[in-house]
Amino acid sequence: MLKKRRICRFCEEGIPYIDYKDEKVLSRFTTEQGKIIPRRTSGNCARHQHMLTRAIKRARHLALIPFVADISR
Repeated sequence: MLKKRRICRFCEEGIPYIDYKDEKVLSRFTTEQGKIIPRRTSGNCARHQHMLTRAIKRARHLALIPFVADISR
């Protein structure tokens, strides 16, 4: 059975640039462990996935979002 192809959320909304300061958007594309969600799962196009990855990495270096989530066992 074929799955429905996901449409890039950023292309659909006409967003030309993904800003590293927008923590709310960036946190939606990371898992609880802090990993970046892959393109095949998120449905982003290649262009926006590259911009998203770059923005997440910049935000991590500026301590806007954590590298790894605090996992307490």
